[in-house]
Amino acid sequence: MNEVSKANMMVYKKLSDARKKLRSQELKKTGKNKFANYDYFELVDFLHPTLKIFDELGLIGIVSFTKDEASLDIVDVENGGMITITSPFGSAALKGCHEVQNIGAVETYQRRYLWVAAMEIVEHDALDATTQKDAPKHKPTTDPVNNLVSEERKKKIADIAAGVEEIYETNIVEAYAECAKLEDEEKTVLWGYLSSKARTAIKKYSQEMRGNT
Repeated sequence: MNEVSKANMMVYKKLSDARKKLRSQELKKTGKNKFANYDYFELVDFLHPTLKIFDELGLIGIVSFTKDEASLDIVDVENGGMITITSPFGSAALKGCHEVQNIGAVETYQRRYLWVAAMEIVEHDALDATTQKDAPKHKPTTDPVNNLVSEERKKKIADIAAGVEEIYETNIVEAYAECAKLEDEEKTVLWGYLSSKARTAIKKYSQEMRGNT
């Protein structure tokens, strides 16, 4: 095994150790999803402990952005090994904000997603809250269409609805994109799960999109 391969293997080992150390800590969730009534990790909740662990293991994380991609380079400062995690760069359309502020909002989201992926942070309670608690409370109202969608698919649509509710106020572009991915029957089911505020915001954005074409 050459020196480059050894260095890369070592950085993977250190990252694995960092994940174990983070899982052993009691982290407090400060984010709140009011729609689905569950707590989630904000970036600040786990980034500071992660950076401390990285420092102990001789790792450093460097986030960077291009027009199309966000990336997190995890570098072993002792031997130069590196792991790179990437994510497609999205966009935002926040009300009353100029372009630079919208870019900043997207970069904040991307940083969180990159670090969540790097540290394998999974929030099971968030999934349970959306698939088990919210779905029965927000049943789609269009029965003929609803009957065309399987129960398994309804649960996945409920997950999508919860995600849309979480982001539509700060990233309507991403929220609209999540809705647009669905088939017509699925969109109708999704509509029944969304709050009136979310539906209004998505309708308005859709009208603006059509007006610009």
